[in-house]
Amino acid sequence: MSAPATLVLRPGKERSLERRHPWLYAGAIARVDGVCGSGDTVRVVAADGRFLAWGAFSPASTIRARLWTFREAERPDEDWFFARIGAAIARRAELASRTSAVRLIFGEADHLPGLVVDRYDAQLVVQFMSAGVERWREVIADALIKTTGLGDIHERSDAASRSREGLAPREGCLRGRPVQAPIEVHEDGVRYQVDVLAGHKTGFYIDQRENRRILGGLAEGKRLLNCFCYTGGFTLAALRGGALEAVSVDSSAEALAQARRQQDLNALKAPSDWVQADVFDALKRLHAQQRQFDLIVLDPPKFAPSVQHLDRATRAYKQLNLAALRLLAPQGRLLTFSCSGAVSVDLFQKVVAAAVFDAGVDAQMLTRLAAGEDHPMLMTHPEGEYLKGLMLRRTE
Repeated sequence: MSAPATLVLRPGKERSLERRHPWLYAGAIARVDGVCGSGDTVRVVAADGRFLAWGAFSPASTIRARLWTFREAERPDEDWFFARIGAAIARRAELASRTSAVRLIFGEADHLPGLVVDRYDAQLVVQFMSAGVERWREVIADALIKTTGLGDIHERSDAASRSREGLAPREGCLRGRPVQAPIEVHEDGVRYQVDVLAGHKTGFYIDQRENRRILGGLAEGKRLLNCFCYTGGFTLAALRGGALEAVSVDSSAEALAQARRQQDLNALKAPSDWVQADVFDALKRLHAQQRQFDLIVLDPPKFAPSVQHLDRATRAYKQLNLAALRLLAPQGRLLTFSCSGAVSVDLFQKVVAAAVFDAGVDAQMLTRLAAGEDHPMLMTHPEGEYLKGLMLRRTE
């Protein structure tokens, strides 16, 4: 193994690494001793020469290195990747009794920055979103096959974060057989069909599993409004839980068509109105019709891809929640979400509180909602908490 290049930090810039934060920004680096290219393993030291971490170099990104480990004896190699991937997958083993759709590896939270691996039944879907995991992609593929016993891996490295690493998007079969879409999975007794080729993210919102379960437990005899419903995950969970009726809104005709097919697949007979429309327009029409709902779900797309979009995003979140609260029946519950990493939990709660005030209603926050246990947040990396939600109850 050749000698790695060394990143020497500016004085005082070692503090975040001493707290085991997994990102090293370009401005913290005083110099690079040696030669390193994209994805190369580098040694990171403080200004006084103290070892801090092993990382993966990314010359194109403002996050100049994503850190693999803070232990000097653990310089990453093939065996290291096999062990780390095996440990991440083992932590998800208990979920197999509930679902065949699981996030097996979640980037920084599993100490594999930039790597996402989802399992849909017998199909693996991977995203290599950083220069480091790109460099080790073949080793990672080998480890996934050995650890899971599955042979089919499809790559969906198509998110914008990949371009910020100086990497071109890439999609297609990585190992085994090409995908035969859609793939059927089950979750808490509901059957879903996943399009890993063209669906959002890797094909399905695995991260909302626990919140779908919560909604299903509240749904018996209730009227549901599901906004930004995509392929109907929340709606199907509520119908299986005994919802009296459901109105589901999305702008995509293709997603709604799949949602209808999934309702038939599950033999769910309750009245369901699948509405193709802009959600903001649909909420206005429902208000004009004086409709009310016992359960409302707001799960919009990312309104704030970066902090530069925060002002616009907070206005959109407030407008959306204000409109929904006006449709919420007394004692009804609103499950409202933000998947914008730039929007903190506290900021989101303040925006929703402002919407409650402007709607002229009284509401209690019953609980905060988050992603499932296969989307953990590394405690030293709070930026990883992208999905946050609130469950409110209108009290009057």
